[in-house]
Amino acid sequence: MKTDVANRLIWYRGEVLPVNDAKINILAPTAQFGLNVFEGIPCYWNDQQGQLYAFRLSDHYDRLLRSARLLQIACPYDRQAMEEALRAAVTANEYEENLSVRQTLFVDGFGSWGSDGPVDMFVAPIPRGQTSAEYNRQGLHACVTSWRRISETTLSPRIKCGANYINSRAGQREALRNGYDTCLFLNDAGKVAEGPGSCLFMVSKGTLVTPMLTDSVLESITRDTVLQLARANGIPVAERTVDRTELYACDEAFLCGSAMEIRPVLSVDRYPVGSGAEGPVTQRLHRAYLDAATGRDPAFGHWVTPIYK
Repeated sequence: MKTDVANRLIWYRGEVLPVNDAKINILAPTAQFGLNVFEGIPCYWNDQQGQLYAFRLSDHYDRLLRSARLLQIACPYDRQAMEEALRAAVTANEYEENLSVRQTLFVDGFGSWGSDGPVDMFVAPIPRGQTSAEYNRQGLHACVTSWRRISETTLSPRIKCGANYINSRAGQREALRNGYDTCLFLNDAGKVAEGPGSCLFMVSKGTLVTPMLTDSVLESITRDTVLQLARANGIPVAERTVDRTELYACDEAFLCGSAMEIRPVLSVDRYPVGSGAEGPVTQRLHRAYLDAATGRDPAFGHWVTPIYK
């Protein structure tokens, strides 16, 4: 690593510069209203190959552009330019470790929450060990928060935008105040949705179960990865509506996301999940995920993009 986190280099408006030199107007809609869309793109270092791989990069750009469309802001960069910006930010820091790379389209200028431009972009990599605490714990103790998950009738969780994460913050802050590591949200119908910035899976009677995309969850790339890996490994899967009490009676549970990877949930509302330790299905899927993300599994070689040429 060329610089420390506080002084790392980022890509901003077409150039690589120190993060402290990247300035955005304090009155810009992105600063005042969270008017931006973003991706947290995971990159994994393969020590044997001496290569850093971006995981499912094309899928992340698909979602970024879809979020921009739904929020009605235009992306001024094509896919090649976005990939070149990511590559420039990472290689400038000479990273040889696992990363989470934030790539954000934001609305600048002096407009309001109703503005649609001007739009620009930044790319900011960060080592995984420097991300939020809940993303680095070996196991999580969760509660069901009293806050409900946003929905299609309020602010769609399908849009990965900065403003949406205030809903996640409300639940997470409640969980921390009450002595938990993280929270789980119910949707407007009182059914299980997801965690703050992560999707939920549970194992019940040998089947891997996750809420449906229409249950107020993000169209998560990691969720889709887990489903594909489970099917490839002969693990039965079901996408269906989940009741709260199922969380108290399931055999295993875990949260997953680009920043979180796969983290076991050890208890929910003080009910131990299974034995209260990481379960065998969770372990198996986590190993499969890491093999795919680091380029060690040739069956999923199409998911990885080498950063260093």
